[in-house]
This record gives sequence, C-alpha cells and structure tokens, in this order.
Amino acid sequence: MLLMLIVRRPAPHSSQWPRFDVPGQWELRETAVTVSLQPPLPKPDQSRTKRRKGYRRHQDLPVHNLVLRNESIRCWSNIPFITIPLSRTHGKSFAHRSELKHAKRIVVKLGSAVVTRGDECGLALGRLASIVEQVSMLQNQGREMMIVTSGAVAFGKQRLRHEILLSQSVRQALHSGQNQLKDMAIPVLEARACAAAGQSGLMALYEAMFTQYSICAAQILVTNLDFHDEQKRRNLNGTLHELLRMNIVPIINTNDAVVPPPEPNSDLQGVISVKDNDSLAARLAVEMKTDLLIVLSDVEGLFDSPPGSDDAKLIDIFYPGDQQSVTFGTKSRVGMGGMEAKVKAALWALQGGTSVVIANGTHPKISGHVITDIVEGKKVGTFFSEVKPAGPTVEQQGEMARAGGRTLAALQPEQRAEIIYHLADLLTDQREEILLANKKDLEEAESKGRLALPLMKRLSLSTSKLNSLAIGLRQIAASSQESVGRVIRRTRIAKDLELEQVTVPIGVLLVIFESRPDCLPQVNTREEVEDLCRLDKLIDLIIPRGSSQLVRDIQKAAKGIPVMGHSEGICHVYVDTEASVEKVTRIVRDSKCEYPAACNALETLLIHRDLLRTPLFDQIIDMLRVEQVKIHAGPKFASYLTFSPSEVKSLRTEYGDLECCIEVVDSVQEAIDHIHKYGSSHTDVIITENEKTAEFFLQHVDSACVFWNASTRFSDGYRFGLGAEVGISTSRIHARGPVGIEGLLTTKWLLKGENHVVSDFSEHGSMKFLHETLPVPQRNTN
Repeated sequence: MLLMLIVRRPAPHSSQWPRFDVPGQWELRETAVTVSLQPPLPKPDQSRTKRRKGYRRHQDLPVHNLVLRNESIRCWSNIPFITIPLSRTHGKSFAHRSELKHAKRIVVKLGSAVVTRGDECGLALGRLASIVEQVSMLQNQGREMMIVTSGAVAFGKQRLRHEILLSQSVRQALHSGQNQLKDMAIPVLEARACAAAGQSGLMALYEAMFTQYSICAAQILVTNLDFHDEQKRRNLNGTLHELLRMNIVPIINTNDAVVPPPEPNSDLQGVISVKDNDSLAARLAVEMKTDLLIVLSDVEGLFDSPPGSDDAKLIDIFYPGDQQSVTFGTKSRVGMGGMEAKVKAALWALQGGTSVVIANGTHPKISGHVITDIVEGKKVGTFFSEVKPAGPTVEQQGEMARAGGRTLAALQPEQRAEIIYHLADLLTDQREEILLANKKDLEEAESKGRLALPLMKRLSLSTSKLNSLAIGLRQIAASSQESVGRVIRRTRIAKDLELEQVTVPIGVLLVIFESRPDCLPQVNTREEVEDLCRLDKLIDLIIPRGSSQLVRDIQKAAKGIPVMGHSEGICHVYVDTEASVEKVTRIVRDSKCEYPAACNALETLLIHRDLLRTPLFDQIIDMLRVEQVKIHAGPKFASYLTFSPSEVKSLRTEYGDLECCIEVVDSVQEAIDHIHKYGSSHTDVIITENEKTAEFFLQHVDSACVFWNASTRFSDGYRFGLGAEVGISTSRIHARGPVGIEGLLTTKWLLKGENHVVSDFSEHGSMKFLHETLPVPQRNTN
C-alpha cells in the first residue's frame, strides 16, 4: 500500500525538520515526528517551482532520504513519499517468482505489437495508457522504472500517410480543376523516414500521459555504437542514473532514423549487439544493473511449439539449456524480432544478473494489470530462472495425478481396498513418529506465536485422532468394494440394446486444508495454490477445507474448476419450551465446548422467551460460565436484561472459540426464521420433547444438517459412517453436508448394442423403442 505524505516545508534558513501529523509516531533518527494531511503549499518563490502543462517541475531542489524505522521517505522538495525497502545486491537474478516483489529497478520493454494498432498505422492508445498507469503506480511506490519502447515507425507512418494523402489530394484538385479525387496509390514508406517523423510525437504522447500521474519522463535515443564506444557508454550510463535519481522515467528507443541495418552474427563474447529493441532492453538492463526486465509482446509467453498449434504449451519457467525443447515459429507481424530473438536477449540478461519475464501486453483482459501482476509475483507469462526445482512442476504433478487417477479407476475393487487398508496400517504402525513430528510443529508454532489458539488446537494430533483416522480409512476400504462401477440403473432401449448407468470417480480432486491435519492423509507441497487453481484441464473439483475466507479465496482463484465448499459454520441450537433440562445442558455443552474450533460447533444459542428467569435458563448460564464460555447478547436478549453481557456486533459471527451468542425468540417459527436469516445452512439443532414441534423444525429448516436432541458435533463424515470426511458442502449440489466417498462419485452411461443405428427407429424404420426398466444387481452389503 502506498502512503503519500504531504509535508510542510520549513521556513527559509530554518534547521527544523518537516512536521508530520499522521496518527502514530515515526522515528526520524532520534526525533519523533508527526504528519499533516492538509498542508499549505509553499509559495513559488520559496520552492522555486515552475508550473507547465499541468504538472510541477522542480529545479535545484535537494533530495532528502529520511530513515523511518524499517522504511524510508524520499523527499523531492515538498513532496516526499514512503518507499518500499527494495535494496538488494545486484549480480544474481531472482530464483523464484515470489521474489520479484523485491525488484527495485525495472525495465519494461514494449514490443511493436503492443504499442501499434492492428492496421500498423498509429498507436494503440488504450493499451499505452494502461501501461503508463501501471508504470506510474510502481514508480510512485519508490521503484525505478525505465521503458524501452517501439512505436516511432508506426506513429510516423500514420503521420506521413496523412501528409501524402493531403498533398496528393491538393495536387489532384489543381491538376483536374475539380475537387473529385481519383484513386491515389500511397508509395511504400521508408522505415527511417517514418521513425524520424514519429519520434517526437511518440515522446510527446508519453510525456502527456505521465503528466497525469505527476511524473516526468525523458527521452533517450541510442544506437549500437553508443554501447560499443566506451565514452558514449559511460555518458549514457551516467545520464540514466541521474534521471533515476531525480525520479524521472527514462523512455529509451533505438534511433531508427539513423540506425544502420542489423549485422548478422555480430555478437561478441559476453556482449549482445543492439539489433532490435529486445537486444537493446537486455543490454540496457545489464548495463544498469536492473533487477527485472519485463518483455511485453503479443503472445502469452514462450511456448514449446509455435502458439496456435494443437499441442503448444505455455512454458511457465524457462531455464538456460532448455532451448532444444522449444520449436520457434515466425516472428511478429510488426517489429524486427521474433520469439527466438526475445529468448536470446532474455538469456543474455539472465546471465548478467537480471531476472526476465516475457508476457502478453495486448490481451484486453490482462493488459491492464500485467506489469503489476508480474511484480507481485503472480504466474504471468514465462519466467526465466537459473534455478531448476528439484521436483516436478505444478503442471507435471497435475498430469501425473490425471494419469494415476485413470489407472486407479480401472483397478478391481479388491485392489483399491488393499491400497487403502495399507494406508490405515501405516498410520497405526508409524504412530509414534507422526506424533513426535506433530509435537515439534506445535512447539515451534507456540514459540514463535504465529497461530491463534483455535488453529493450534486444529493442528494438534493425538493417538485417538490417529486411531479415528485409521478406522475411517478402513471404512472407506470396505465401502470401496461396491462404490466405483456400481450399476444404479439399467434400461432395455430396444431388442438387444441395453443401457447402464454406473458410478465412476469425479476425477482429480484438489483438496486444500487450512490447519486440519486430521482430515485426510495428505501430501504437503509448497506450490502456490493459485497455480493449481489454473489447471482446469487437469483438475476436476476443488474442495477447500477451512474458514469461509479460505473458501471465498479459492472460489475467486479457481479458473473454470468447480469448487465444493461451505460458507461460515454458523450453527444454531434452539431450546424449546418443552426441552428436557438434562438434555439441554449436555447437548449445549458438547456443541460448544467439545471442540469450539470446528466448523460444526455451536455459535448461536436460541432460547424461547418463556424460559427466561427459569431454573433451566439459570442452569444453561451456569454451565457456560463453568466452561469459561464468553457470552454475547443478541439485541432481543439484551433488551430483557438490566445488566447484560456485551451486545453482539453481528448475528452472523463464527467465533471458532469459547464464545457464543444468546438470542431470544418467541416461537419455533421465529427460531426457523432467525436461522434462515443469519445462519449458513450448515447444522442446526432443536432440543424439545414435543415430537410435533421437532418434526416441524426438521421439515422447515433449510440446512444441510438438521438434528433433534443431538449435538451439532455429529455433523461429520466419520460420525455419519462415511469414512474419512473429505469435505462439507452447504450448497445445493449433488453432495450436501459431510461429503464422503458417495459425494465424490459421478456416473457414466454404457450402451451395449448389436449393429444398432438411429435410422432404424425413424417413422418408417424397422425397430421401436422399448425403454423397459431392468433389475439392478444388488450391492454387497457385507
């Protein structure tokens, strides 16, 4: 987050530091300072500020670096801003995408296809404006941004074509004596002339766009000779450093008006020749010790074969030496370089210590944030890295899971059961090793104070939890005998034409746990979850296990993959007027106190109004006090009390701890209405001895689990006999509530015929549909 600080300038000849009047104290060396959000602007004669074209240009003003705890303020006259702590030693490129957020100095290379319109005459103003906005945002964060741009030829071509048409129309009119114009052929325009005509206009456009963000831009035109001549190279280097020091964005371009034709194979040892803007950007990035080079083109990145071909796959991370695995296609419709030139330039920059990302700068859905996404470390384009991971990539893991899943689906039931039994035995045999590892994890988490108590409880394993998990696995093994491949419908379509509907696995599941080691045997990886959520062709269903925030984040990150999740676990217990005293205290205690961090724990206790100030009500309150449960009063409950507990902020709160809300209702119908308004359709309970009232509650409450005289904590796949619970669904899909094996199955249709064709069933055909229901083979329930 960027915090802009507008500071009062001290009086002339004053040694007093500027004052800050922002809440909180900052340490400036040994002086405490405050921040003002509404300062008076300095007079022009004090700041020597000139106004031109809507932005403020500062002259002869010092730059101050003020150290504020872990950050610094860069002051340009009276406009300082907090910079991000981005300093790092240059010389080695970043190993992982996540490190790109630390990039301090960044070069953005804009290819011809990015800045040029589709007709190659003129600029794509919308894309260019978006790029300028992103560069300005990063510049205002304290980064040092440089742009290597194409576009002068296209801009000049547009201007020259206009001038030629205008000139020809005037001559045509004078020659013919009339204003009727005949077809006029436009001569082929020479690129150098176009560049000469377009460079000034291109720079004026950049300057006008950056002005909108109070950023100054400066143009630098270079040729290959500027890098080969040592004096010119030092001059260029010094100019660029001075511009960056003054918080100015350099706009660099090859001087196409005078540049000679590129010489093939002219690269020297350790030196790249400036043949195009790709090589220019790479050379500039290394010369300036840049942290990151972003190359924007009209493709998503580097593919293993020409983009558009059937089997072309985008390469997420490219390593030196992988060139032989890539088949390059033709170059872009505009510009001098193709993907091969970009890869060569990228590898050269990488060798010089600069990280490189090649990405798409033309796609309308991503171009508006492609640069900032890259700097944030998101998986965009192709990232060039010198560090090759030890294990398979996310995509490779997905492909292996897909192949392995199909192999497992084809096994015989006995073979699948044997595998699951073996997993259960491993949990039992290696119990001590597992518990010891869990103890070390808990001790480390406790010593560092990173986790809240409810999360610590979720992470804690015990012998009983491991035993329960092993039992759940054995339940799955037993049920797997008849789970996959079970015939659920048979139909005789016609003579010798029979149709079967059989159960099959949904496919590859991505199950994401948030602090729940006892839910399912897991293989932990350090891959980014967002990367996995993009594998829509390899993953069939995502099941997030954890908080409602986790579920929402996964639903947002999922790209075309269904998500089976639940909202908050706001579970209710309604105590009716005809409830048993003994049952109420036992069920409420178990629902709230047995495991308060669980999503099926009680969060809101609804009590009938007639029970207030009765012995039953007093026993409920005494029990909660003994169990050290913090009580929050609902609005109606608070109105009945002279001195009430703290009134609840929201009736839609999932506490996940020894806290709960108590609210008063006038009837079972009002309890149902409250649950529907404030609940999350997870688990809701009624405690009553009146069977008619209970049945009304069970029938009308629209939640995944509705209980009568039973704890909310029974809402669990293991307790339901489903085996190890894989997920909980509060949506209204095929699986609702605790999800076990049955919820992870879908079906497919098998049709067995004898040379049957649809034309035989036409009006004049020889066959008729029968659609007879056939008996289904009985399941083995042993």
